[in-house]
Amino acid sequence: MTNGDSSKKLASTPPARRSVPPFEALRAFDAIARLGGVRKAATELRRNHAVVSRHLRKLEDWTGTRLVERTAGGAALTEEGRKYHRQIAQAIDDIANATIDLMKRGDNSCIDIWCMPGFAVQWLMERLASYEASNPDIAVALRPTEDVPNFDRQEADIDIRFDSHYGTLFQPSGAVRALKLASPSIITVASPEYLAKSAKVEAPIDLLQHQLLHEENFDDWATWLRAHGVDCEFDLSGLRLFNGHLTLDAARRGRGIALTNHYVVSRDLKTGQLVEVAGSKVPFEHLTMGSYMFVARRDRWNVRPIRRFREWLVAEIAKEQPAPS
Repeated sequence: MTNGDSSKKLASTPPARRSVPPFEALRAFDAIARLGGVRKAATELRRNHAVVSRHLRKLEDWTGTRLVERTAGGAALTEEGRKYHRQIAQAIDDIANATIDLMKRGDNSCIDIWCMPGFAVQWLMERLASYEASNPDIAVALRPTEDVPNFDRQEADIDIRFDSHYGTLFQPSGAVRALKLASPSIITVASPEYLAKSAKVEAPIDLLQHQLLHEENFDDWATWLRAHGVDCEFDLSGLRLFNGHLTLDAARRGRGIALTNHYVVSRDLKTGQLVEVAGSKVPFEHLTMGSYMFVARRDRWNVRPIRRFREWLVAEIAKEQPAPS
């Protein structure tokens, strides 16, 4: 063997496995570095703080390097500690993600679903029992949230999002796959009490004389009004509530008129707490401002729990409108 061949072989040889410290010590150090204290790390790891301290000392003895300085406020990484944590943090994340991925591949008994709160509370919950009845071997965990899960970290198996047709468009990465579930028409709603004491609405422009309820900004109403030919050169005003739940609650309390769709407000329409507002002389258009999307990891798209829930959800939505393409 030539010297060149010998050098190539040495360069490709992985580090000796015996140089890897005990993993419990690495987990303890990682938690202390992320959370800034031994007690906080102990809480996250569900260990006694003395045990976490012992693991840290073992790692420092193993490496022969002081990694953490104890302070009155908790714990601070030394310069070597910060450098070491930067180097190992991604590796620990990779191990955790690979382990979760392995566990998920072998588990067909449960699904974690993240879903827009309005859709989850007002529409999905009323129908979920039928899915559970036909799939008694699959446990469902439903989390109403506006947050988007990190599929790389396996935070959720399924995400049901509303993709607005204006603003930032939903662009799934190559690692996930998406299916359009429905593009509901936007409707205007208010309480019967509010409408009884307010001016009549004969055309879309009349809504400018009413209390309009907004979420984070005025974009939804501005878009809807412009689509109905109402000039919005001036700034809209009104109560901003930053959340669809609060907007509808304000409408129930007679505070004004809200924009929504039938999926989010179906229960209120059935009970009569809210009614649809429509122009008596100039009807409102049936506009859509976005679509509900079913999102899952591409490599898990057809695993049994996800496939069954997707097929059930598409069938339930098709009962109320034509099936999505």
